[in-house]
Amino acid sequence: MRETKRLAEATRDGRLVVKICGITSPADARVAVEAGADALGFVFWFMSPRKVDPVRAAAIARDLPESVLRVGVFVDAPLDEMKAVADAVGLDLLQLHGDEPPEALGGLPRPALKAVRVGKGFAQEEAMRYAGRAAGLVVDTRLPGETQMPGGTGVPFDWSLVKGLADRVPFLMLAGGLGPSNVAEAIRAVRPHAVDVSSGVEGLPGRKDPAKVRAFVEAARCAEKEAVR
Repeated sequence: MRETKRLAEATRDGRLVVKICGITSPADARVAVEAGADALGFVFWFMSPRKVDPVRAAAIARDLPESVLRVGVFVDAPLDEMKAVADAVGLDLLQLHGDEPPEALGGLPRPALKAVRVGKGFAQEEAMRYAGRAAGLVVDTRLPGETQMPGGTGVPFDWSLVKGLADRVPFLMLAGGLGPSNVAEAIRAVRPHAVDVSSGVEGLPGRKDPAKVRAFVEAARCAEKEAVR
């Protein structure tokens, strides 16, 4: 499958995939691409302040370089909806942030990354339920006492809880409260295959700050050079 091959190519030779999520405008997409991002995320969850409709996402995606992965973020969306959006936008990957059970990953229109929320009491075996079904995992923050926020909290979790997880799965994306000031430390602690940022590089919800985007990518690339896989 073309999309699976592209994910493998993105991580060739231990390359760290840097994803800028919550893209809502052509200007923000250009900033991310020019900064060196490998993937851009489009959020299709109706409650997100970064929600973008498929028509607008498709217009943005059409102008992206072929090398940039187009990722669609969904929360407990029906299969037919994900298929329609994936085809309309030209998505390469799906990123599922809801309560989708492992069996829901069968028959999807694109390879999927499954997000698992990490907080107090988290056990890595929770994430491993999706091994062999998802193309990879996204580890994101679970805030104390909450059960509904599927992402975009802007708060980091205890990275020691996922130490070594990257060695157990084919692809691990680290999210949750990352920004220019802590992404290098996070990469050194977790050794993920990818990092994902949204609110950490914004001026306002849904609007990226060019200086923060550039600083984030630069910090991630510096940490990538230091890491020895």
